[in-house]
Amino acid sequence: MSNARQIAALLEERRGYVARRLTDRVAAVDAALAALNYAVTETATIEPQPETATRKKPTRRTKG
Repeated sequence: MSNARQIAALLEERRGYVARRLTDRVAAVDAALAALNYAVTETATIEPQPETATRKKPTRRTKG
């Protein structure tokens, strides 16, 4: 298999792992790409960004 075809196959495999958020497997594919002298230039993060919004406390009813 030529390097170009192997790189294309690894990039396709990597896209699937990124979509499923399998960080260990993405790292393994990145290592395989680095062994083929191909640098991944993707800047998107795999980890989800936590939301910072908080819920307001419900108001208590007063007896009266």
